[in-house]
Amino acid sequence: MKDATFEELRTAGLDGYYTEHDKALYPVDANGVPWTATYIQAKGDPITDLTDDMAAEQKARTTYENLIALTDDPDVIDPLKFLWAREVIHFQRFGEALVEVQDLLSSKRSF
Repeated sequence: MKDATFEELRTAGLDGYYTEHDKALYPVDANGVPWTATYIQAKGDPITDLTDDMAAEQKARTTYENLIALTDDPDVIDPLKFLWAREVIHFQRFGEALVEVQDLLSSKRSF
């Protein structure tokens, strides 16, 4: 946004954002809803927290798939595919961590 003209911002549908925030960074979702710390989830139980992390990665993956479906511009699709693949890898790594935590916890418990 740094070098964008007001007309470019208006054309991009960012005139309301500009009105409120000028060209400052102000994290919002695609609907303009501001980021809030309530998005961070933590129960203190590693199995619950890792499962929640995995769900977040899947939600992000779905969002990228939806964005890819909305365009036919390869200059937009290519970075979205990169981000999509990153979410898949994050999901896999969280899954691996979950298995390790489950194994560790089950070896320490006697029922």
